[in-house]
Amino acid sequence: MAEPPRMDPFPAKHREEDAGAVFVLQSKGKWWHAGYHLTTAIVSPMILTLPFALRGLGWGLGCFCLTLMAVVTFYSYYLMSKVLDHCEKAGHRHIRFRELAADVLGSGWMFYFVIIIQTAINTGTGIGSILFAGQCLEGSLKLYDFVGMATLVMIFLSQLPTFHSLRHINMASLLLSLGYTFLVVVACIHAGTSKSVPPPPRDYSLESSTSARLFSAFISISLLAAVFGNGMLPEIQATLAPPTIGKMVKGLLMCYTVIFITFYAVAMSGYWVFGNKSSSNILTSLVPSDGPSLAPTWVLGLAIVFLLLQIFAIGLVYSQVVYEIMETKAADVKQGMFSRRNLIPRLILRTLYMIFCGILAAMLPFIGDISAVVGAVGYIPLDFILPMLMYNMTCKPPRSSLTYWINISIIIVFIGVGIMGSFSAIRKLIHDADKFKLFSNDVIG
Repeated sequence: MAEPPRMDPFPAKHREEDAGAVFVLQSKGKWWHAGYHLTTAIVSPMILTLPFALRGLGWGLGCFCLTLMAVVTFYSYYLMSKVLDHCEKAGHRHIRFRELAADVLGSGWMFYFVIIIQTAINTGTGIGSILFAGQCLEGSLKLYDFVGMATLVMIFLSQLPTFHSLRHINMASLLLSLGYTFLVVVACIHAGTSKSVPPPPRDYSLESSTSARLFSAFISISLLAAVFGNGMLPEIQATLAPPTIGKMVKGLLMCYTVIFITFYAVAMSGYWVFGNKSSSNILTSLVPSDGPSLAPTWVLGLAIVFLLLQIFAIGLVYSQVVYEIMETKAADVKQGMFSRRNLIPRLILRTLYMIFCGILAAMLPFIGDISAVVGAVGYIPLDFILPMLMYNMTCKPPRSSLTYWINISIIIVFIGVGIMGSFSAIRKLIHDADKFKLFSNDVIG
């Protein structure tokens, strides 16, 4: 018996009156533009935490988990793209993660579940971007002074009106990620082979107790989830000019080519040199506070410049979901994007949002510990569980098929990983609580 036609709860004609869709999620992009956006969302300075993630797992398990995360996330994003394509063929194109989840899963609460997690991830990334930029700029002044400078730059850049308008910035971001990866690898090789400055002693042993090893392993897995996660693939696919069928897969292939080059290079070179002494930012290991720099100053300086430039692009990408929500509520689609009616609210709201992120970045410089919590609580549900569930419900692979059971297995495994990762990350957050100090000059974690 044929399945009865399902009404689209978010019909296209309503989107014509939806400023968030018409303005921010403007659909004009080519597949390579989506590749730029996706690469910027995933290949970020968070990759500098990969040697730290490997230190909680060791060589064998670390390389296995890194590869597994790459395979599972590519598969997950591929499935989500297929779900979006399936919905578009059926006559209802979804441009927001929350709408897709609510429609496919048939639950109103899923709409709010996704929007809360997305907003938390995006705001957390905005805060982290400003904090990291401030850390890169840090000099004779206090950290919060440089956080303020980074916030001013983000306020200026945030006025770019649409996601599509970031395409050239995100192309530059892709090139910058390749640039600083090369420089960090060169610095690590120099640190490991230098005769003038002895390389640090290498120790790849894990924690002594079984429980400590277990907690460290789950923290590392949560960090890997945060590094590979993006939580906004539908919004990125929404920037493609329709029809979008098949275009996102090309963007994914571009993104994962860059991931393969950058992730493995940084993870292997950093862990090879520093082992279980790897810090949560490999640059900190290369420039120890109690000794000379382990790499040429010009190499590290250029890497930091590249990182600083890219971090602004990342902050802009992750702000788009928040801006889209703002525009939906505050803008009038019947008037032009640059009309006074829409320009003034955009200027005020985006400025206030960036000031909010900047204040929190200055107040709470321990975003490193929060990253693992965000990875477990945020990215795992959005990027490792919901895509598999939505594919099984939408495309309906036979229950006897391998695809169906692979998806079910991934859902079960990552529910467990999410629970254990959340517990381990929150445990570490509590353990480090005595180091936290508002407006501190030191970044914790």
